[in-house]
Amino acid sequence: MDFQHTEDRRMLVDTLNRFIAEQYGFTVRDRIARSEKGLSRDLWLQFAELGVIGALFDEADGGFGGHGFDIAVVFESLGRGLVVEPFLDTLIVGRALSQQGSAAQRAQIATLIDGSQFAAFAHDEPGSHYEVSHVMTRAEKRDNGWVLNGAKGVVHHAEHADVLLVSARTSGKSFDEAGISLFLVPRDAPGVHVRGYPLIDGGRAADVTFENVQISMDALVGEEGRGFPTLEHATGYGVLALAAEAVGAMDVTRDYTLEYLRTRRQFGAPIGSFQALQHRMADVLLEIEQARSAVINAAAMIMAPRIERERGLSAAKYTVGRTGARVAEESIQLHGGIGMTWELPLSHCAKRLVMIDHQLGDQDHHLERYISFANAAEGLSL
Repeated sequence: MDFQHTEDRRMLVDTLNRFIAEQYGFTVRDRIARSEKGLSRDLWLQFAELGVIGALFDEADGGFGGHGFDIAVVFESLGRGLVVEPFLDTLIVGRALSQQGSAAQRAQIATLIDGSQFAAFAHDEPGSHYEVSHVMTRAEKRDNGWVLNGAKGVVHHAEHADVLLVSARTSGKSFDEAGISLFLVPRDAPGVHVRGYPLIDGGRAADVTFENVQISMDALVGEEGRGFPTLEHATGYGVLALAAEAVGAMDVTRDYTLEYLRTRRQFGAPIGSFQALQHRMADVLLEIEQARSAVINAAAMIMAPRIERERGLSAAKYTVGRTGARVAEESIQLHGGIGMTWELPLSHCAKRLVMIDHQLGDQDHHLERYISFANAAEGLSL
């Protein structure tokens, strides 16, 4: 298998890396991450003009990429810059609309690509423990539409989203795969209540509650009660994106640490010359390359049949979760006390790596999932 990137992909990455270095330095990023909005709409539009958002989608949806490696290289660059703009939710919502949306809903992908519209993914619920099928928010048919009731937690950028992609149960029990439906809900619809708060790794999220929210029949995405495959498909792309972002953040963390080991002197010599620290850093480098290989495998498997795809994605997410925590811990320890200071970008990289592990399923969740799909591949029960 050829893992060399195409010329167009290399040009996109070079352009994106240069833009982040020149326009999205740490000082700018820190100001945006701690702002009341938790994002910059102006920079979001600039990312769109560069074609970064379009690279996440197929030509049929108005993009010019959409392959696994397109998503991986974009999010790896975003991870290096600790970019807080809503790329992940845009990818997940757009993929869901592409998979099962009506013609009118798919047309909205263009507004995501050009940056004129924000979309947020409202799926996680309190007590769900990362299970995609755990949905307790209810949707009932009433008159000529639907009525939503329920709550969603940690919905990124929900305060400033134009539209929410909401999962709700139209039949079945709370953990059933059957009976889940997806809806596009305007964020400012009557009955939608958003309580925002800052996140520890930068940016903002919100708890969203739905109290007798009335939406039209056209708000349904795909078929009633058959939203689980679309959820799994869309969140799979999100898992790949997060895994690639983690690799980018690990690369930056590695570079900061190597530079510090080369310049910090003790006993008349750079501390990087001490063999014990060299061994620890060598282990970190090997772990990062293993994580990178897992992401490459997941990117190659993103269009494979379900069992192969999900096994590859869970393997990547487990690997970056475990490796990211180790890279964060080792780098801070090798820096000493300065590694925890707010002014040093390293501490922000470490926090982001830890939080990536908890988005769309942590290590334990994906290890269990990998075992389940590995057993299915061997003909055992899933």
